[in-house]
Amino acid sequence: MSGAGAVEAKIAELGMTLPEVVPPLAAYQPAVRSGVHVHTSGQLPMVAGKLPVTGKVGAEVTAEEAKQLAATCALNALAAVKSVAGDLDRIKRVVKVVGFVASAPDFTGQPGVINGASELLGAVLGEKGVHARSAVGVAVLPLDAPVEVEIQVELIED
Repeated sequence: MSGAGAVEAKIAELGMTLPEVVPPLAAYQPAVRSGVHVHTSGQLPMVAGKLPVTGKVGAEVTAEEAKQLAATCALNALAAVKSVAGDLDRIKRVVKVVGFVASAPDFTGQPGVINGASELLGAVLGEKGVHARSAVGVAVLPLDAPVEVEIQVELIED
């Protein structure tokens, strides 16, 4: 049940590669399946095992940089989904996206930052990527990451 299908072909067409699942930083699983739903843990914008940038959005990190990092988080979330679903073509729809933005005290552009994740999911999955969403500003994230994203997806039934 593992393989690269149409969704991964679309990721490649967009010039990206589905990464390996980011190993957990603590006592949790990257994703769990419950029936036809997959819930991912919060995904940091890890690339090749490290954060490309750290700090607060609106201070050390620009909103545009953070938006790109949110897209990386979403790509990492898709890798986590694949780890329990076997194939991204089994995604019926993205149900919800929750994004956390480590924000400078006066930064209020969290929705624009998390658009990076939402836009990536739409580009990769089309209508299946349309979702409900929350974008939350927080004081700090693990490893001083600027952004963290978790997703919930519904799978096509077995």
